Amino acid sequence: MTARIDRVVTSGTFSLDGGTWDVDNNIWLIGDDAEVVVIDAAHQAAPILDAVAGRTVKAIVLTHGHNDHVTVAPELAEATGAPVLLHPGDEMLWQQTHPDVAHGELSDGQRITVGGVELEIINTPGHSPGSCVVYAPALRTLFSGDTLFNGGPGATGRSFSSFDLIIDSIRERLLGLPPETVVNTGHGDSTTIGAEAPHLEEWIKRGS
Repeated sequence: MTARIDRVVTSGTFSLDGGTWDVDNNIWLIGDDAEVVVIDAAHQAAPILDAVAGRTVKAIVLTHGHNDHVTVAPELAEATGAPVLLHPGDEMLWQQTHPDVAHGELSDGQRITVGGVELEIINTPGHSPGSCVVYAPALRTLFSGDTLFNGGPGATGRSFSSFDLIIDSIRERLLGLPPETVVNTGHGDSTTIGAEAPHLEEWIKRGS
């Protein structure tokens, strides 16, 4: 069986620092006909479970702890029996949405195998301290959460974020990947490392 990538888009709200915004989120599923890893758990569980389609869910990987990415993580875990994995750097954000709900942990360099494909977890602090991306070299694909978008880095003008850190993370950990690497983002359209790399200095001049 050949590994494949599925995308589910759900809509809801993102809330932080007293503000609330309407957002559309990408949820990514990587696997084959038997098993799958779910990346992020945004807004509604039903469309994600529809895409799982009865497969064994090996893990629910959360790219970071903002509420719009973790909304239905406990519900998905209960429905699938899969562990929820989040970097401990974002525990304070998780507690804002799911106080006292236990979860597993992601760590930098951790590897998860699904459908014959190895996924590597890369910690990319900046958008939040525990932000992570998921790299699948065999698929030439990166799942970037809110660290890198089509057009630049994720937002850093909110609590627990840092523009300098996100720039360092992108420069040191992402832009050295092969230029043909597809970047599947947490919101909006996909891009490639090669399309984004030439714009680093523009982003730095633009600032947060």
